[in-house]
Amino acid sequence: MHAMFDEAGKFLAGRILSETEASLQVELESGKRVKVKTANVLLKFEKPSPTELLGAAQALSESIELDLAWEFAPEDDFGFADLAAVYFQDPPTLAQQAGTLLRLHEAPHYFRRAGKGRFKKAPAEIIQQALAAIEKKRLIQQQIVEWAQALGRGECPQPIREQLYKILFKPDKNAPEYKAVVDASRATHLAPLDLLQKAGAIDSPYQFHWRRFLFENFPKGYGFPALVAPEIRDDLPLATVQAYSIDDSATTEIDDALSVQGLGTGTVTIGIHIAAPGLAVQRGDPIDNVSRARLSTVYMPGFKLTMLPDEVVQSYTLQEGRACPAVSLYVAFQEDTLDVLGHDTRLERVPIAHNLRHDQIDGVVTAAWLEDLSFRHPTPDPEHLSPALRTELAFLHRLARHLKAQREIVRGKPETFNRPDYTFKLVGNEGSEPVGVETVQIGTRSRGAPLDLMVAEAMILANSTWGQWLAELGVPAIYRSQASLAPGVKVRMGTKAAPHAGIGVKSYAWSTSPLRRYTDLVNQWQIIACARHGKTAALAAPFKPKDADLFSIISGFDAAYSTYNGYQATIERYWTLKYLQQQGITELEATVFKDNLARADTLPLVLPVLGTQGLPRGARVLVRLGTIDEVALDVSGTVLARLDAEAAPGEEETEDGESEHLAAGPIAIAVDVNEPAEAADKASGDNQGL
Repeated sequence: MHAMFDEAGKFLAGRILSETEASLQVELESGKRVKVKTANVLLKFEKPSPTELLGAAQALSESIELDLAWEFAPEDDFGFADLAAVYFQDPPTLAQQAGTLLRLHEAPHYFRRAGKGRFKKAPAEIIQQALAAIEKKRLIQQQIVEWAQALGRGECPQPIREQLYKILFKPDKNAPEYKAVVDASRATHLAPLDLLQKAGAIDSPYQFHWRRFLFENFPKGYGFPALVAPEIRDDLPLATVQAYSIDDSATTEIDDALSVQGLGTGTVTIGIHIAAPGLAVQRGDPIDNVSRARLSTVYMPGFKLTMLPDEVVQSYTLQEGRACPAVSLYVAFQEDTLDVLGHDTRLERVPIAHNLRHDQIDGVVTAAWLEDLSFRHPTPDPEHLSPALRTELAFLHRLARHLKAQREIVRGKPETFNRPDYTFKLVGNEGSEPVGVETVQIGTRSRGAPLDLMVAEAMILANSTWGQWLAELGVPAIYRSQASLAPGVKVRMGTKAAPHAGIGVKSYAWSTSPLRRYTDLVNQWQIIACARHGKTAALAAPFKPKDADLFSIISGFDAAYSTYNGYQATIERYWTLKYLQQQGITELEATVFKDNLARADTLPLVLPVLGTQGLPRGARVLVRLGTIDEVALDVSGTVLARLDAEAAPGEEETEDGESEHLAAGPIAIAVDVNEPAEAADKASGDNQGL
């Protein structure tokens, strides 16, 4: 005796070995023995064999027309044998019964299951909907096959081109475009990115990187909503200083300026004046919402996405010829010893006499020009560099060197700038969004140049002084700290003052770039509360102690800051590779530094180099470049010759242990960004960025 039974929705048949009232022991054709509940047995038979019955049933089931079977079926629920008797003959054969069972089971859109071997026909309207869905699914599957075949032939269908970034970076795995790419990738044995490249989906490597960044970070576009900058209504006193900013020519967000008073009197007061959007913008208002969403300005060669729209920036920027609202820190120094005598914070209007541009006057404001006031360059000094201003800059340079030396004592070792900062200029785009084919010029600026040093030390002084002051008044702020200079110890952000070993200060709260960084705007609100309320500032500050919103801001800023830095590194690498192509550079000199990697001596480029195995760190080599891949941002090299007899001393890492931005593929750009030196931060201006 044999039995056909339902095993978890699958129909099997086998020989009955034993039987009780509740169950059967059945041996399948494979020899496997299974225990079957009596309720799951649908047919018992002597002949034919189970294999023959299932084969005949499958052939018969394919001949059953579902529309006709649905017409013949009773309105009430019925058994499969009942329908077989109507559709075939009465009584139906065993194969006809089994075939009907298989056909009914595989057509749930026509027949709903009403129990073991029992069914009920579906309403006509449900059938129409189901058939439409089945046809749609068939057409989609057909479309997937056609798209996959096109990709395999090196053609990219337009729907896939339009979904390129979503397919690669945030795929909907049920979407037909994604499925077509997966099928084609399997068929061609190519990675999805390689497949799409060969199919011409990527028209421009630059646009690929740029559009990917926008897709992931600005999916609704990078434009701003209509915003009106609120007026600063405070009745601010006019400062009795003449201040000047020092920035790159491309900088529009001028948020810091300096002043010097009291030269020759024995006590010199340095003013550090910071643009004051915090006097007008309030927590939770539309401008705050926009700046909190962006968290920082995004920098890249030839372009930037500002944290705030230009019309808002221009309302608060420290523009020369205006008396601009500012949060000012005045620090008094003993003129001869440069000892700090005290500090004071004021809310005021500051006359801005000059917006100095260091790229225009770096060649004039040299160490020799500052340290010897009788020194003259071959060409006359620019008109705005008056003798009085030169004297003030000379004092600022002397003070900056002193402050740096003091920090280095706390730091435990000197800050070293072994490599220059590289600057990028795109010829032809004139500040508009680059298209990726502009001529790129790469220049260098020495870190620690006099103007850089003056501004950097002034900003460190302000950020550390204000950070400590906020802590003393019990007002929370956003701090950056670093426990030690030991390898692997990174910069952290938190709400409590803690030492920053990398800079060499007791506490450090970014407060000097409120037009460019949201953390600085938050800290400025807290500083303004301290300036207004003194010892009771903790009660009046926008952010109270243990405010959960501060931790949310820190988390969001950390993520955005890392992402923006990562993109900047990515796109600078793109332009470096483009520079190699434009200049026809096929060989370059480089220095080995780790893991078979070498750093170009005169370009911001790190690349793997074959032949460096066994060479010591610091060895200089001549490298022949291989093929450049602008999408993968990849180039490798081969050693042609050793340029030095012995390896130079190993390079020291940058002062805060910044990691190199190595060759990173476009699918997963891994960037480890630690604290940038304040000097690099300020000196780099809008080209280099954060």
